[in-house]
Amino acid sequence: MKEKYFKYNSSKIFYRITGKGKPVVLIHGFGEDGNIWQKQVAFLSAGSSGKDHFYLIIPDLPGSGKSGVLSSQLAIGMDDYAEVIKAILTEEKIEECSMIGHSLGGYITLAFAEKYPELLSSIALVHSSAFADSEEKKSARLKSIEVINKHGPYVFMKATIQGLFGEDWSKDHQHEIDELIEKSKNFSAEAIIQYYRAMINRPDRTDVLKNFNKPILFIIGEYDMAVPFQQSLQQCYMPSKSFIYILRNSAHMGMWEETDKVNNALIQLK
Repeated sequence: MKEKYFKYNSSKIFYRITGKGKPVVLIHGFGEDGNIWQKQVAFLSAGSSGKDHFYLIIPDLPGSGKSGVLSSQLAIGMDDYAEVIKAILTEEKIEECSMIGHSLGGYITLAFAEKYPELLSSIALVHSSAFADSEEKKSARLKSIEVINKHGPYVFMKATIQGLFGEDWSKDHQHEIDELIEKSKNFSAEAIIQYYRAMINRPDRTDVLKNFNKPILFIIGEYDMAVPFQQSLQQCYMPSKSFIYILRNSAHMGMWEETDKVNNALIQLK
């Protein structure tokens, strides 16, 4: 795997590349960095046959991992993160790709699809939604920002990350969750609040699902509390070309909770 940096405005952006074949961008979610896809990378880049499947581009979103926070006097939105992904594709001279987004990464994928549909051959929403936040959800996020400002980002991230996993999986894999929680110490309050405000302000993008005339893959966790199961099902019938995978033993982190099923679903993007 090759590691790369480039300058986007005044921020340093980090991403990884590996594999050969069709370009695929893997966009991580909130409280993560590109390493969250570690259980997918080997499978998608080489596969069980030993032949390369995909040329993977795996960024750390601004403010996560090794990437700097986007600095701006204006509020940062999903469109701004989508522009960072566009800049990476320009750096790599990619004219068309598939894009896979987990949670927040799915919001960014939809923003990208709205602006640059011609650059996409397919998209996958992994535990993500095209619906805007409800007023109740917005209020909860604002309260979370208060917690971050009062108690610091680590206290907030510790509780948030633990709640992303189903109880049964957590019992046998608590050490993996603890490692992810430990890594969250690297997040600044500025970055976390920037993500939350972008999520609060993001528009409904169900029209993107309806108008995108290429395949859209949905991966849904039956016990997902962050993106409720019924809400996920509602959006699956909007695109003209939907592929739906329901993970019966997952909450919000199917990439880890049901790795083989997620991998076999994502390989269909080929």
